[in-house]
Amino acid sequence: MAIKGDMFLVANLGTKQPCHISDPGCPNDGRYQFNTDVVFSNNGTLVDRYRKHNLYFEAAFDVPLQVDHTTFDTPFAGRFGVFTCFDILFFSPAVRLLRDYEVKHVVYPTAWMNQLPLLAAIEIQKAFAVAFGVNILAANVHHPVLGMTGSGIHTPLKSFWYHDMENPNGRLIIAQVAKNPVGPIDAENATGEMDPSHSKFLKILSGDPYCEKDAQEVHCDEATKWNRNALPIFHSEMMYDNFTLVPVWGKEGYLHVCSNGLCCYLLYERPTLSEELYALGVFDGLHTVHGTYYIQVCALVRCGGLGFDTCGQEITEATGIFEFHLWGNFSTSYIFPLFLTSGMTLDVPDQLGWENDHYFLRKNGLSSGLVTAALYGRLYERD
Repeated sequence: MAIKGDMFLVANLGTKQPCHISDPGCPNDGRYQFNTDVVFSNNGTLVDRYRKHNLYFEAAFDVPLQVDHTTFDTPFAGRFGVFTCFDILFFSPAVRLLRDYEVKHVVYPTAWMNQLPLLAAIEIQKAFAVAFGVNILAANVHHPVLGMTGSGIHTPLKSFWYHDMENPNGRLIIAQVAKNPVGPIDAENATGEMDPSHSKFLKILSGDPYCEKDAQEVHCDEATKWNRNALPIFHSEMMYDNFTLVPVWGKEGYLHVCSNGLCCYLLYERPTLSEELYALGVFDGLHTVHGTYYIQVCALVRCGGLGFDTCGQEITEATGIFEFHLWGNFSTSYIFPLFLTSGMTLDVPDQLGWENDHYFLRKNGLSSGLVTAALYGRLYERD
């Protein structure tokens, strides 16, 4: 296939490796079995292989004794890296590969079961591309019955994807992308006239005396005022984690909610009100279901109904339009911006980055209803 198509080809398969009984880790049948990606060059040569390190309920497979950091060089786009599925949430090999091996593009075979509102396949694929400023070529198993859908070619600025829970047929995705991907606008290199809401955001962060803050209200000039009216704080389960939340009511507001060391803030305006309930949620702790890993999350989500207990449910449709700043005092630099709108559509922030030790995401002018806007932080060292 690689020769016939004159292309580099990455394929996922199972491999076995004989081991000796003197090896204390050697299975009883005398062989290791690995979830493996193989890489062929355009002349048909097997140039490398990657053995998956972070297994996800894969009883048939073993974890290799050493982490593979697999890269391959191409004449058309430089260096590519390879890892598989659940690896995307962990430091090794994913982050180390990008940090230490000058990788600009990632080939990513996966069998990912969508988990809304924070970890749908295309959602985390896109967030990874944005967070690290790389291109990611993601090929997911297409099996709607198992909830496995969502493949894409993602750059930091644009995505080409396929997600269809109704159609049993997959689709070939072809796209032209830059050899040197350019990241989204961050706080360091933002240009152009600053919008009024961003000025208010900066004043709030700086503790400007003309922008007073207390438990009841915030105002940054005589003409602008948001009343918090002692919003109720509640708890709801989101993807098996116990989030602390506040409702997002009214046409405009300034909210914050805290858990452990993390505080999340939202400054928002809504051109028109919808009938839906939205909430701002925070979680700072060890996720322990279907994998163990430490996360810090600030999330603006559409709830499943009008009851607080529906916040965190899996929703794909929404009509709520927001202009907003979402930020938090994260204690990690590894933050993935998750941004999903109605009909499983991906969107891109207008601006994101660090400001006064807080990481923020800004968006004006959504084209469709907001399902999820979240900052998903990973504290790898606390896993």
